[in-house]
Amino acid sequence: MKFLFTQTLKLHRFLSENLFYPLVLSTLLSIGFFVGRVIWSDESTFRYMLWNLFLAWIPYLFSLAALVIHRWQPRWWWAVIPPGAMWLLFFPNAPYILTDLIHLRQRTLPIWYDIGLLVTFALTGCFLAIASLRSMQKIVSAFVGHWLSWVFVMGTMGLTSFGIYMGRYLRWNSWDILTDPIQILRDVYHPLRHPFSNKETIAFSVMFAAILFVFYLTFNWLRPLKENDHAS
Repeated sequence: MKFLFTQTLKLHRFLSENLFYPLVLSTLLSIGFFVGRVIWSDESTFRYMLWNLFLAWIPYLFSLAALVIHRWQPRWWWAVIPPGAMWLLFFPNAPYILTDLIHLRQRTLPIWYDIGLLVTFALTGCFLAIASLRSMQKIVSAFVGHWLSWVFVMGTMGLTSFGIYMGRYLRWNSWDILTDPIQILRDVYHPLRHPFSNKETIAFSVMFAAILFVFYLTFNWLRPLKENDHAS
């Protein structure tokens, strides 16, 4: 009984450190607003937001898996590569929800309700992105140092912002890298080779990278990465 209590307490601390509880609360609030809209309007508008929110949770869960492995065997850097790769692959899905604000327009309900609904989903996606990136930065920092871990963060922001563009405007999904990698590489290479003819792509990527970086920097200013984390 004591062992079960101890393990439950460790799990609680681990989840608490990684913002699991507020993320669940934010997710439930988003779902609640969606259900409220369905009841109020008798329409299932924005049902795709539920799928987008599900996808936003995937990188967060992979980041937790990587963190568990790292705490279990801190020197096994190679063991965190598989969950880390899956995290990076799905990571753009979390902040991608920000772009769903493009669907905001006057419908059957007062527009203020849809503003609240979409903003809640978007913020939940951003919270999931920040929390998962923080977990991955902890791991990277343990292997390469604090300052190089920030290079990792900025590189991730750049890749993610371009991934958001590819998802929103080129309609690629994260798993398409496994089904059609050649075409995706072509779409990535083209704006790099012809930057002046792809100004909108580059501007979009830079803008969203800056937004995500400021969000993340603000969070870390409140909760420094070097703070003493509870051991599992």
